[in-house]
Amino acid sequence: MENKAQIKEQENVLKQLNVSKIILPVIIGILVIMWMVFSQFDVEEFNKIQWNRRLWTYLGLAVLMYVLRHIFYSFRLRILSDNDFSFKHSLELVTIWEFASAISPTSIGGSAVAVFFLSQEKISAAKAVSIVLYTVIIDTVFFLITILGLYFIFGPKIVDGDLTTLWSGAGITLIIVWLFLLSYGSLLLWGLYKPLIIKRMIRIFASLPLIRRFKKGLHQIGEDVMITSKELRRKPLSFHIKASLLTIGASVTRFLTVNFVILALVEMDWSWWEQFLIYARSETMYVITQFSPTPGGSGVMEYFFPKFFKEYISSGIGSLGALLWRIITYYPYLIIGAIIIPNWISRVIKQKRASHSE
Repeated sequence: MENKAQIKEQENVLKQLNVSKIILPVIIGILVIMWMVFSQFDVEEFNKIQWNRRLWTYLGLAVLMYVLRHIFYSFRLRILSDNDFSFKHSLELVTIWEFASAISPTSIGGSAVAVFFLSQEKISAAKAVSIVLYTVIIDTVFFLITILGLYFIFGPKIVDGDLTTLWSGAGITLIIVWLFLLSYGSLLLWGLYKPLIIKRMIRIFASLPLIRRFKKGLHQIGEDVMITSKELRRKPLSFHIKASLLTIGASVTRFLTVNFVILALVEMDWSWWEQFLIYARSETMYVITQFSPTPGGSGVMEYFFPKFFKEYISSGIGSLGALLWRIITYYPYLIIGAIIIPNWISRVIKQKRASHSE
């Protein structure tokens, strides 16, 4: 039974997840878009856009991709919770998770918050930790494999069509991020099979002078790895296959959104190869910007969009493409989250107070 102090502390954390936090990412995003419009916008290029049925069809398909992505993630959460969450409730929780990601720096993401808010539901803290760490592992594995595969197919073109090597600018950033994901993912995967060794290594690492101030958090990671290992090693193969397929579905639909935004704004001859390359660029851009210091990558994503797709959409309307893309993929979570979060927080606090009074 939780004591009053614990409940009060949790209530304070819940109240910090408030709608006022949407203001900063919105302001950053709008300022970057405005700067891009004033510095790059080309009226002649804008006038070439045909605001016809084809454009609205492709924009509709872009929206559909992101709706499907949300559905894939909701089914994945339902499976990872062993059906403790209904599909409807999973839709709500994924929205809250995405809201947390949207108001957090991409280098932090919503995972840290996700452990907390999932533990507020009617599941154990151990299961909440297992769900979040498992999603981190499986998402990391997806990016490690697909980025490598896309590089073997397209080479440096996954970053820029003018590059002949990755040893420059964004290419070096991609290499560094990929190697970090490899180290991070390998450690977590190894931790599933050798959790005690990982726990001991983390404790030794936490004792180093420069790291000591993070000792408590690192020790908690060690405990989390132990819990996750026990939970996941009991799962059947079918569990991992379903989670993997849903992860692929969610990730592919996420990145295909860019394809449809570009197709909406630019009339081009259809080429499966070119569409595949646009997809590859979209995924690469996402991976490179994973360590943005701004909430949800706000400003950074908008800035990189015209640069990554300059071969397909001119700089004169690149800012419009970036704005449409973010309106579809980012801002809805800020708006919907602002509607859902207050009701969810109120319900959770009410349940905790009721359970404590019994």
